[in-house]
This record gives sequence, C-alpha cells and structure tokens, in this order.
Amino acid sequence: MLLLAAAGLLTAPAVLAQSQKQEIDLLKKQLEEMRQRDEKTKQQLEELQRRLEGLQSQPPAQEKAPADKLEEAVQELPKAPTPPTTLAPALASQRLGGVTLRLIDLSLDVLAGAGGSTVGDEELQRLEGGDHDPRKNGFTLQNVELSLAGAIDPYFTGETHLVFFVDPANGDTTVEMEEAFLTTTGLPFGLQVKAGLFFTEFGLINPTHPHAWHWQDQPIINTRVFGPDGMRQAGLRVGWFLPVPWSSELLLGAQNANGEIMASFLANEEFFGERPIGGRPFVARSVTGPQDLVYLVRWVNFWNLRDDVGAQLGGSAVFGPNASGPDGRTTIYGGDLKVRWRPGNHFRGWPFLLWESEIIRRDYKADSFDGSDPTGNPLTLPAQTLHDSGVYTQLLYGFSYGWAAGVRFEYASGSGASVGGRAADPFRNDRYRVSPLLVWHPSEFSRLRLQYNYDRADHLTQRDAHTVWLGLEFLYGAHPAHKY
Repeated sequence: MLLLAAAGLLTAPAVLAQSQKQEIDLLKKQLEEMRQRDEKTKQQLEELQRRLEGLQSQPPAQEKAPADKLEEAVQELPKAPTPPTTLAPALASQRLGGVTLRLIDLSLDVLAGAGGSTVGDEELQRLEGGDHDPRKNGFTLQNVELSLAGAIDPYFTGETHLVFFVDPANGDTTVEMEEAFLTTTGLPFGLQVKAGLFFTEFGLINPTHPHAWHWQDQPIINTRVFGPDGMRQAGLRVGWFLPVPWSSELLLGAQNANGEIMASFLANEEFFGERPIGGRPFVARSVTGPQDLVYLVRWVNFWNLRDDVGAQLGGSAVFGPNASGPDGRTTIYGGDLKVRWRPGNHFRGWPFLLWESEIIRRDYKADSFDGSDPTGNPLTLPAQTLHDSGVYTQLLYGFSYGWAAGVRFEYASGSGASVGGRAADPFRNDRYRVSPLLVWHPSEFSRLRLQYNYDRADHLTQRDAHTVWLGLEFLYGAHPAHKY
C-alpha cells in the first residue's frame, strides 16, 4: 500500500506536465488560426481600399465625354508600349525555319481633303508643294497608308509602310514603298541599329508620316529642302542612348543619295525636270565610294521641366553630293524644339498645350556648268553656293476633350541667284504663311480638321492667296491612336 502511494506521488508531476503541454499546444494552434484570419481580413480590407481609391480618382460621370464601346475599349489600352524585348500577342504567327514570324500590327490610315483657294490649280500646286498636301480646288486623296509591323524574334522587329494616293494634277494613282526596315531590340550599351528603307531622322516633321502631322500640309521649308515626299532612302542608322543623367540619344546614319526622295542631293533627272534647284541643269553622277553617300548626325535630348511639362531639344545635320556637277556638295542643318504641357489630372490626354518649332538651312554648293539647257541653247553657269533657310513655329491647345485649336507661322527665304531670278523661283523665293487650325476627334481613330492658309509669295500673280481646307482622317487596325 505504501509502495502504491509512493508511485502515485512520483508520477503526478509527469501527468500534470503532459496536460499543460497539450493545453499550450492547443492555445498556440488557436492563436495561429486567429492570426491567419486577421491577415486574410487585412488583405481584403487593403483590396477594398485600393478599389475605393481607384473609383474616387476617376472623373465624375458627368465630366466624362460620351463613350461608345470602341472608346470604352480604348480606355483599357496600356499607357505605355510593350517593351521591345517582350513579344506582344500575335495577330498571326507562322513558324519559318528556326524562328517564328509574329505579325502584331496591321492597319490602314486614310487622309482626304477638300477645299478651295483664291488661286488656280497650277499656282496652288506650287504653294502646296508636298505630294501629300491637299493641293487642288475640290477634293484630294492625300494618303492611304497600309502599315505592317511585327516582332521577328526577341532581337529584331520589322516595319513596312505602303502608300497610295491620287495625283491631283493628272488623276493618276501612285503606289510607293514609303518605308521597309528592320530595327534591333536587344543590343547592349544603349545601342540600336536600323537598316532598310526609312525616313532620314532630321528634325521633327521629316521622320513622321503624314497622318502624324498636326496640320494638313507639311511646312514650306521642309518641301523646299527635302522635296515633295520627304527625305528617305535605303541605308543604315545607329542610335546610342548616352549615359547621362537626362534622356539623350545620338543618331548616326548613312543612306543612298539618289532619287526624287533625295531632292537636295543626287536626285534624278525627272525630279530636276519638275523642280530644278536654282534652275540649274541636272548632271548625272555615279557612286564611286563612301563620299557619294548622304550622312546624318542628330542629337536629341529630353527633360521633365516639371511633373506636367516636358521639353525636347534637338539638332540635326545631313551632308553629301548634289546633282550640279562632280564638285557639287550639299549641307543641311537645323535645330528643333518641342514643349508639351499636360496636367496630372488630364482625361485621356486633354487638356494639353503643345508648342513645336524648327529652323532649317541648306547650303547648296553648285558646281560650274558649261553646256546647254533643256531646249538646246548654250548655257554657262559659274560655281556658286545657294543658301536657303526657313522656320516654322506652331502652337496647339487641346481645350476640351476631343477638341483642339492652334496656329502655325512659317517663313522661308534664301540668297544666291536662281536661273531667271530667285523672285520668280517658286521653290526658292521669299514667302510666308499663317495657318489657323481647328481639330475635332470623334475618337482616337478619326479626325476632322478645318484649316485656313494665308500665303504671301513673290512668284504669285497677286502676291497673296487665301485657302481653306477641310480634312478627314480615319484609321482602323492595330495602328497607334493619335497622341498629344
């Protein structure tokens, strides 16, 4: 009996310890379950708070413009383009050998204009010297652009732009390959290479397609020095994002110098038959070495002046041989400035204020000529340098959703005599233009523009002209919407 009592006294502490441990484990389990429930509740509260803040940050319903299903879908588009190293969902995908061709952008953009001027069609087509300007009393089909773009693989993307338009002078349909090029996406040290047929990246207007212009016609000085269809050719361009505290890029390029799309350089006989520079005869030249190519240097910089104001400043130069003779050389150089204001609480880009300016100068060193003119009469011309310069500045204000108004001022002049006198040369004489503009966007994929031009030029019979244009644009497909 004494032995049993002793055994009970010895085992009692162990039993109590085991019971206490079980109770502690149970309390720990209950505490962990409560902590997990609290964490889940906290996450739900945070999610509800994010949704509430998102709804509160949107404009009140009465402030939104009426939106159809297309516009609602546009609101869901990402704010920034897909990084080049990430392939976007393919519209079409085809395995070719060791790579997959992915078509991600297929679109069609149509530009048309209608209007009238106080001058006849012949003088009007000299005033509106660009191939894609509205330049006929009546209707003009300015530009129909079919664009295809795609990621070939993680290292290259490609673009092709085909253009159709109807020549207002004779009604002929013209088809041209505007651009077709390849661009690298993954080079180290901030480098990028573009190769193929592309617009020379000089200034603001020349590298852009007509549907990206804010006004309906290209500036006078651009038509004068880059020709009716802009400056572009086959070649190679290297870009380098400089390792500096602000956004800065240096572009170096080389392109062929011949063809009507290289108007200030080797051009061709057909172009000189229509627009001889300085009235001088065309002299054919062949490519004998690197000195017979056209070279580009461009440096462009961007700064955020404030959270709602950004500025871009650039400088460009191109140089190469011209069609005046073996020793003919051309240099074109210029500067450009773009300043944009957009408040942080903007609604789909509105309101905004955009100011763009560009100044361009051409030094056309013409070789001496001793021969005959196109009619067979003897013609002797001394060597001389023809200088042409011009400026445009334009201000566009988006004052209400879908609506914008602006004004553009242009001036062009020069020195060095043209054959027959510079005052009589419609592409070298003194002239200026003032162009008020009103724009309405029914959506990001359509646009109506009303533009008035007041032109004053030495070659005009009445010295000035008044012209009104109504422009229509629509686009569909995967082409990016207009941005301001």
